[in-house]
Amino acid sequence: MRFPFYKYQGAGNDFILIDNRTQGLNLSPVRIAELCDRRFGIGADGLMYLKEEQEYDFRMVYFNADGHESTMCGNGGRCMTLFAHDLGVIGKHADFAATDGRHRAEVLEDGMIALGMIDVPEIRFGPGETVLDTGSPHIVIPVSGLASYDVYQNGKRIRNEERFGPKGINVNFTEGKNHVLHIRTYERGVEDETLACGTGVTAAAISSVGKQVGKFSIPVQAAGGKLQVDFQKTSPDSAEQITLTGPAKFVFKGEIDLEG
Repeated sequence: MRFPFYKYQGAGNDFILIDNRTQGLNLSPVRIAELCDRRFGIGADGLMYLKEEQEYDFRMVYFNADGHESTMCGNGGRCMTLFAHDLGVIGKHADFAATDGRHRAEVLEDGMIALGMIDVPEIRFGPGETVLDTGSPHIVIPVSGLASYDVYQNGKRIRNEERFGPKGINVNFTEGKNHVLHIRTYERGVEDETLACGTGVTAAAISSVGKQVGKFSIPVQAAGGKLQVDFQKTSPDSAEQITLTGPAKFVFKGEIDLEG
């Protein structure tokens, strides 16, 4: 049987989206990885199901390009919101469930989506690094010369450090320039640098203000585009009322024999 799929991207982070409200589709990790392969499949950083969920508009289920179900994806959440809007599941506002809990989102003008992120109850500051969980675990490391920095080799090494356990961590390298925070991210599951990582952008923005408290609005430039993170800190080691705003765009629609 052939099934429709939809390709969306948010700041260059691209996804295969499947409306799974009635199909009961349950692809194997191997099949998902095949579909995400950029040479032999559709090509994507991940695959997502839109599913029905009681008391919510929908549930977002996210799989990394390696085929395994993973933690929250911020760019994916914005793309899923636009997908639900395009399908007529929601109007301008969404209230949906993901692996890390409830998210609210709004479809804005000019292809922008504002996505509410979960609170961050713990920010761990260390020498030259910050570790926090914004729906996915991240380490943020400021560097000089970000444009020429070897993100792949250094990111891979840090991602697999024993202190982060068998699942590892997403690794973000940042540099401030002209009042804009620039970021490059090595994503676990993709096992490479991606053009943008929404939870990584969120982690980097929160990390950038250190132990300051107050309300903040941080512009962040990723390779795939500019995003903005708004948040509040009432204590030095936590953050709440977090919103990630950035682009989401429909790319194309197709059909594939998902069981083949």
